[in-house]
Formats: sequence, C-alpha cells, structure tokens
Amino acid sequence: MATLHVEQLTKIFPDGTRANDRVDLDVADGELLVLVGPSGCGKSTTMRLVAGLDRPTAGTIAIGGRDVTALRPQDRDVAMVFQSYALYPHKTVRDNLGFGLRMRGLDRDEIARKVADVARILELEPVLDRKPRALSGGQRQRVALGRAIVRSPQVFLLDEPLSNLDARLRVQTRTELARIQRRLAATMLYVTHDQEEAMTLGDRVAVMRDGRIEQLAPPLELYNRPANTFVAGFVGSPAMNLMPCAVADGVAHAGELAIAMPALDGAAMLGIRPPDIALVAAGLGDANGRLEVIEALGRDLLCHIDLGTATADLRVLAPADAELREGELVGVAFRRERLHVFDSDGRRVTRAAS
Repeated sequence: MATLHVEQLTKIFPDGTRANDRVDLDVADGELLVLVGPSGCGKSTTMRLVAGLDRPTAGTIAIGGRDVTALRPQDRDVAMVFQSYALYPHKTVRDNLGFGLRMRGLDRDEIARKVADVARILELEPVLDRKPRALSGGQRQRVALGRAIVRSPQVFLLDEPLSNLDARLRVQTRTELARIQRRLAATMLYVTHDQEEAMTLGDRVAVMRDGRIEQLAPPLELYNRPANTFVAGFVGSPAMNLMPCAVADGVAHAGELAIAMPALDGAAMLGIRPPDIALVAAGLGDANGRLEVIEALGRDLLCHIDLGTATADLRVLAPADAELREGELVGVAFRRERLHVFDSDGRRVTRAAS
C-alpha cells in the first residue's frame, strides 16, 4: 500500500462550474479516509481526479510519493469500485475475479493463486463457479471489491459502493468492508453521501461543501467539535439543533432561553444535539414549549418541541417508554457542558460556559 497526497486540487468545468476548490488531502498508508457531503459538493469529482478519469485544472496528486497528476488511469496503480458492480454477467465469479489479471498477462497458476486468496478473504469460495445473477446483492458487491483487491493496487478508490443495497444489507456489507480493510491494511479513499456510513467506516472523515473541505477529522471530533454550523448540522442523526441568539453582557438570549456565554457580543448561534436535552415538567427547565410531534424510532422517541420562536422546532430524544402526549406543555433542560457556540459567520467559537 502507499500514501495519497492531494494538494490544492481544483477542477473548473468548461461552463465555469467549480467542482473542486483547492482541496488538500493526505491519506496515510493503511488509512480509510471518507469524503462525505451532499450531492454536488465535489466528492465524486475528487475521486475521479485521483483516479485519472478527469484532469485537474490546477493542483497535484501524488501516490506513494510519486507525482501521478499527468499519468493515465492505468499507470497510477489504483483500483476503483463503483456504485454499479459492473460484473460480466456471462462469466463466473472466478472468471470475474481473474479477468483483469488475464488482461495484464499473468500466467494461469498465478491467477488461480491470487483468485483463491481473495476468495478466501471475502468468503466467496462457495460461489466461485456461480454467475452474478445467482448471487445476492452483498455477494455481488464483494465480487466487485475482490476484483479490485486481486490487483494489489497502492490505493483503493470506492465511489458509493453500498448505495445500491437495501438498508439491512448495507449495514452488513459495511461491517464486512471495515473488517476487510483492517485485515489488508489497505489505503482507501471512500466516497459517500451517507454520514452514518462515513462515521462508522472512516479512520478520518472529510466533510465537503461547494468543492471545499469544511473539516477533516476523526469521526468523534466531527461530532463533538464541529468546525462550523454546516458540519454541525450535517454530522449526527438526528441533526444538531441550531438556534440564533443575541449575546449581550455575557448572556445569550433565544426567546425565553438565557444561557451564560463566553466573552462574545452580538449575533451568534447556539447548537445542541437532541440527546443532550432532557424533557422535564413545565417551568422546571431552561425553557417551556409545546410538544408538537412524537416520532417513534424504536428505543427512542424523537420529540419536536415548539418553543414559540421563529426557529424550527427543537428536536429532543426521549426514552421509548416515556409517557408523553402530543399537544402538552413541557420543559426542556440543556446539558450546559454540551452546548456549542458559533459566531455570526457560522464558525465555531467554543462551548458555552456551564
């Protein structure tokens, strides 16, 4: 395996669209780094540039310390796994796995050994003589991944490889993929729009917006210390509550809510995640509100509280066995040490004072 270094990577299409804007990335040897963000944020374009399928307008790409910016895809020693499995329907699993090696001119015994090794790692040995139509979605995805692994590339590039699977199979295959990556100590750049997938798979995660990286950090740091309101709202499910407030004399006011702030004056934004709010009897918390909607999530209830302000409902997680009724007046109590503060430009300032 090898490192991947991307510096000031920029892609401007002929119509003037700036898909990537001075992207910097360093993927360590054996690291799984995830690019995540909404549609159109530039994550797949970044992947295509690294793969050599598109040429950058500016910037450099190095793999294993070698500048590959101007090289053809086949000369970069990378393997790409797409959203579409792109398997040959008339070939067996064995032949699909070995096809690329045959095209590279390896002898029959070497191909058989490599295919057998990969089939064992991916637990595909029982289906080696089946054709793709006789496989489950998860097995097809493992064959697509195996076709990349068998080449022993320096870097794996995975572009939303699980998006065609149903929810249950996606979780199962995600777990298998994490296990395989650790076993191979493989260097992987992984693209997804699913923030849960990003947080569970990535050693580090880069959150992208409008062609730029908003924050690059380990998953828990993104969750606990988001760099700005975009990351705060994108990472975590349910999303963080964000409440505009006015700060004066060290106190932030948002409706009837009053919270001690650090040395900050003017407009700001308070952020707090739904699990960090407790429902209490009306009059006993930081604010009162009307319980508008209750969504059952299994072990939790997602409660939408109308605080009577211009902002969206406050989202609160409550235990599934909580005795709550839509329409009742409730109090909300914030865990002060879990409050986040963002300035008027949406940048993180600090946590609020407890």
